Amino acid sequence: MTSGVGTVESRFFELGSKLEPIKLRSGEQLSEVTLAYEMYGELNADRDNAILVFHALTGSQHAAGFNPSVPGVGALWTDECQSGWWDEFIGPGRALDTDRFAVICVNYLGGCYGSTGPSSLNPDTDEPYGSSFPEVSFCDIVDSQIPLLDHLGIVRLHAVTGASVGGIMCLSLATRFPDRVRIVIPIAAGLRVTPLQLLHNFEQANAIITDADFVGGDYYDGTKPDGGLALSLMSGQKTFVSLQAMEERARDEVGNEFARPIRISNPLESYMWHQGQKFVQRFDANSYLRLMQAWQTSDLLGEAGVSNFDELFSPCRHQRHMVFSIDSDVCYYPEEQVALAAALKQAQVPVRHVTVHSDKGHDAFLLEPELFEPHLTQTLQAWT
Repeated sequence: MTSGVGTVESRFFELGSKLEPIKLRSGEQLSEVTLAYEMYGELNADRDNAILVFHALTGSQHAAGFNPSVPGVGALWTDECQSGWWDEFIGPGRALDTDRFAVICVNYLGGCYGSTGPSSLNPDTDEPYGSSFPEVSFCDIVDSQIPLLDHLGIVRLHAVTGASVGGIMCLSLATRFPDRVRIVIPIAAGLRVTPLQLLHNFEQANAIITDADFVGGDYYDGTKPDGGLALSLMSGQKTFVSLQAMEERARDEVGNEFARPIRISNPLESYMWHQGQKFVQRFDANSYLRLMQAWQTSDLLGEAGVSNFDELFSPCRHQRHMVFSIDSDVCYYPEEQVALAAALKQAQVPVRHVTVHSDKGHDAFLLEPELFEPHLTQTLQAWT
């Protein structure tokens, strides 16, 4: 399928200043913040047709179309980044129909694709933040995007959607800013960080920080911790892609393609090694750690200042929610969405729960638009 929105460019929004710094949930501050974002389609006269998309953990603002480069990102913007990660979902006549809606996606605070993050220059030192970049939370990431909506004149979003950790941020926005959105569509997400996620994320973080080249996070003038970052990705990949899909992708891999102390002897090993090597070319280790820590500490109840899910969701009764499960997901198992839908129903929030049947695992939300499109189209267009 060809791109529906053609060639696009990232835009940039500045917020904060030394006189009015951005205050983070941790108590730390950032004096200046840049957010990189893209928009597809046009806002209508009432500016009430916007859909905000939250990307997954290592995604970017570039959700659709072709973007050859992003100022300031440099070599991290690899060929893999140039095509929009949700391109088949966004465009004229597609699930997120740009003939009807203005679709917005923002690179997260703490990221490495144009938004302020650890690899950005600290305005106080003119050196990369590195280890001095503060801890950010999903709450901070959502909060940083609200001024952008204000800047664009968007009082209320038509919808907010996102998959994986992006789905958590959908819920964060919907519950803490309930009057700013009408339709909420979390995909393959849940109410809490599960014990399995905590352990997987901790394992990945340790792979990075124990790399000798990490040097506490201040590696930008030396050798990058590519070994640790690649190992981290390989560890996490097992929860994002189903084993069946991984075996299918690995069929064409050459088993002894890479020289290693332990010889690569089968296509699965070769496939996983290749994924790790691609990842280190396109992502920053410090950004991965900051976003992973935000996931580890995400707390919908605490961020909203409530003690239970009835309190959390009761302000959302005017919204409509559609919760997606993927039956082969082993990152956010389907029972997590069952619990989410039950909590919404208990709080008397209108909710529709859709289970997608796929053999692709968690990443089905990236790979199989045909499974999601009919439900997205119906929900987004029924309440316009």
